[in-house]
Amino acid sequence: MGKPLDPKVDHRISLSDASRQARRHREGGAIRAGDSGAFNAAPVQALLAQKGCVGMRYYLGRNEKGDPSMILVGVDAKGNNMGSGIVLNASFPCPPFCPDPDELQQ
Repeated sequence: MGKPLDPKVDHRISLSDASRQARRHREGGAIRAGDSGAFNAAPVQALLAQKGCVGMRYYLGRNEKGDPSMILVGVDAKGNNMGSGIVLNASFPCPPFCPDPDELQQ
């Protein structure tokens, strides 16, 4: 049975926190969490609705515990990161926030 996402989680973090997490990921270390995660729709829609945003880019990072994290940032028409805007993180990791079994998990 899937575990519902908490709709109150906003996922936003500062650019400096996102930078630290991405740096930790690049530096390596033991992976201690699942290999997928989920975000609530509202913060992702807010990221995409930013003025000048034409898409989003993801970065792999590691949080303070060393667990893998996904960082989302808006992309402008020139293909540049919109780091002065909304930056998202703190996805719901799987496990424990896993969907019912499907083709993506095989």
